[in-house]
Amino acid sequence: MIDKSEKFNWLVRVGYFSRAILYSVLGLVALTNSSQIAEGTDGIFRAIEDYPAGVAILWIMVVGLTAYALFRFCSPLFDIENSGSDAKGWGKRIGHAGSGVAHLALAYSAYQFATSTGGSGNGTEQAASGILSFEFGGVILGLLGVAFFVAAFHQAKKGVTGEFMHRISGQAPDATRWLGGAGYLARGVVYLVIGWSLVQAGFMSGGADQIRTLGDAVASLAGEGFVFTLTALGLMLFGLFSLVLARYRIIPDMGAHGKVPAFRA
Repeated sequence: MIDKSEKFNWLVRVGYFSRAILYSVLGLVALTNSSQIAEGTDGIFRAIEDYPAGVAILWIMVVGLTAYALFRFCSPLFDIENSGSDAKGWGKRIGHAGSGVAHLALAYSAYQFATSTGGSGNGTEQAASGILSFEFGGVILGLLGVAFFVAAFHQAKKGVTGEFMHRISGQAPDATRWLGGAGYLARGVVYLVIGWSLVQAGFMSGGADQIRTLGDAVASLAGEGFVFTLTALGLMLFGLFSLVLARYRIIPDMGAHGKVPAFRA
């Protein structure tokens, strides 16, 4: 059974704090530095590396993003968010799995920069090439792309309906609903781009160089005018929203009799 002690609780909160840094910098770089955003995910972490105490921030992100990814993997494995096992519930849980994969990859990128081995720009491509070398590698990547499509749908749905608010403490700031709404819609756009790149690479023989990471997906929208600007602003707002979650997100506890979550009031 998963340890739901206060240590795990705080690790998840560090994860949300790391996500806040990531998306805030991503949106800021996209709006202010076209050359850096053109570098994709490398540009984001290089910007963080250049900040005062940048390496220390990167190490916090390594720990935090890894913890957040593991938290997301708890959804498909243990239904920690109580999504259920019907078609709708599994859709949400698969979306959480896609989010876990994405943030684990981001944690590895942060680790590369924290240890001064980052900047190669081809880590994701190399990993994808390795997967494609297997007999059913293309199917795996394609299905991962479908998972990102599911995640994109649920991100947009959250943004429109505000359903995420029931997992946030009532003490959160009044602007939380609007910060989250704009942020989830922007993240839905980015997940859609990532998903399509994976489907192209896996099902359409597009090759590993088709795959887009978080920064690459935003960079690919740079020629889309107001869509790019709104997405970048939305990602900045999602960073602020993640900062609110680091303090006010209700982290589910495991029930006394097994894999049944009990949310804190």
